[in-house]
Amino acid sequence: MSAVLPLPTEWTLDSVPLAHVDVDLVRDNEDLFYMVIGASFVEIAADLYTQNLIDYFGNDPEVAEWLTQQWQHEEVRHGRVLRAYAQHVWPEFDWQRAYDAFYAEYSQMCTVDEFEPTQGLEMVARCVVETGTATFYTALSRQATEPVLAGIAQRIRADEVNHYKHFYRYFRKYQQAQPPGRWKIFQALKRRVLEARASDADCALWHVYQLHEGGQTPDRARFKLLCRRLGRGLQRHYPVEMAVKMVVKPLDLPTVVGRMLLAPLSKASAWLLR
Repeated sequence: MSAVLPLPTEWTLDSVPLAHVDVDLVRDNEDLFYMVIGASFVEIAADLYTQNLIDYFGNDPEVAEWLTQQWQHEEVRHGRVLRAYAQHVWPEFDWQRAYDAFYAEYSQMCTVDEFEPTQGLEMVARCVVETGTATFYTALSRQATEPVLAGIAQRIRADEVNHYKHFYRYFRKYQQAQPPGRWKIFQALKRRVLEARASDADCALWHVYQLHEGGQTPDRARFKLLCRRLGRGLQRHYPVEMAVKMVVKPLDLPTVVGRMLLAPLSKASAWLLR
């Protein structure tokens, strides 16, 4: 993992030191090119599913306010920071053109029909999503060959972990009012984990790939090979134990059972990254 670039003062996601980016360390890294731009697409389009969530939780002012005032703002900020980094390092790539094509397709995917049947179970699903993003940015921070990018990923990771904590707290609130039982919780977890294999990231990467290929006809077979390569690279840095603990936490399993599940679930995580 690359060390964060030493700076005279601390910096945040609202003041990323792009002038300190060592472009030579990252410009020719195609894997990071795809991961940074793909992530920027999904993050900056957060307003699509955030509004759906706000509508779904419209009867809960506490949740709706947090989604609007904090979660949505931070997700979009992540996208804007990653976009700024990408445009600084790869200025020849037409980010807006690729994003517009992505948004046209992605906006059709974000529907209320994808939500769980109860608000409590939807919070379980959100915990899985935040697990995915928190662990992705953990891995990205370790894989990054350029210090400012590593620092960006570390800061986004901290936000995503905080989002997970909020969704988990809201889940416990709903659970106390209307306990769904472990089986239904497990089913919600399983559905969302399996959906991760054909998720937002695939849609984003496809549109980055299409434009990056230039005049060539997009080849689905080559694209699948690219995704596998990206997955293998990410897998080498992936925090498996962190992912497993975060995913199973809503099940509230006895400690001994949780330890027994660590090995098989770690293998499952490796499968998801293939």
